[in-house]
Amino acid sequence: MSTLIELSNVVFKRPNGSQCADGLNFRLEASQKVSVTGSNGSGKSTLLQLILGLVQNIEGEIKLFGQSCCKEADFAAVRTRLGLVFQDPDDQLFCPTVLEDVCFGPINQGLSRGDAEKLSRQTLTRLGIEHLANEVSYRLSGGQKRLAALATVLVMEPDVLLLDEPTNGLDDKNYQLLIDTINSLDMPLILISHDQQLRNALTDIEYRLENGRLTLVSSRAGDSIIQAVPESVH
Repeated sequence: MSTLIELSNVVFKRPNGSQCADGLNFRLEASQKVSVTGSNGSGKSTLLQLILGLVQNIEGEIKLFGQSCCKEADFAAVRTRLGLVFQDPDDQLFCPTVLEDVCFGPINQGLSRGDAEKLSRQTLTRLGIEHLANEVSYRLSGGQKRLAALATVLVMEPDVLLLDEPTNGLDDKNYQLLIDTINSLDMPLILISHDQQLRNALTDIEYRLENGRLTLVSSRAGDSIIQAVPESVH
C-alpha cells in the first residue's frame, strides 16, 4: 500500500466559525516529503490535528493507511504510526529527565521498563544525544530540546513524521543539526513551516493552505509524484 494519508472533501470550522478546511483534499504517498505553508491562522496546525483525529465535527473522509477513520477508536488504532513533533518542545517534554521522557511512550504501549529504556537509549544514540539521557529536560538548550522531543517520537517507530514549525528559535548550528538529523531518517513526512529554506531542505513537494484548500506550489520530485496527488487538490 503506497497511500499513507488521504483526506477527501474535508470540511471543518473552528468553534468561532472560521473555516480551516473547505472541501480540502490531500494525499501523502509512501515516498513523499511534503511541506505546507500559509498565513497565520490559515489552519496549518489544524491540518495535522485533523490527520490525528484530534478535532471533532468534521465532514468528508479521512483515511489512514488504507482505513477509513470516523471515530476516536479508528484513529486510536493507528495514531502511534503517526509521529507528531510539537511546535513547542516544552509541550512534549514533561518528565524529570530526557530518558524518562523518551521511555514514556514505549512504557505506555506495554513495554517493560528495561525494554523501554534499552530502546530509548538506542534512539538517543541514533540522534547523537545519548549524553543527555540523565539531563533535566527543562534545563536543555533550545536545540537539545528539539532533538529530545524528536527522540520521544522516533522511539515509537512511526511510519510518518509530522513536524509543526520544528526549528522555531534555533540558532544556526542547531538549525542545521536538526535538518541533517531529519534528512538522515529518510521517512515520509509532512512539514508545517513558514521557513522557505527549511521547506527546501526537508521536502520536495510544497503546498499552500489558503481559504480552507491546498494549492500545489512546487515539486522537485518529478511528474510521477505530482500525478499521484489527486487532481481535486486545490
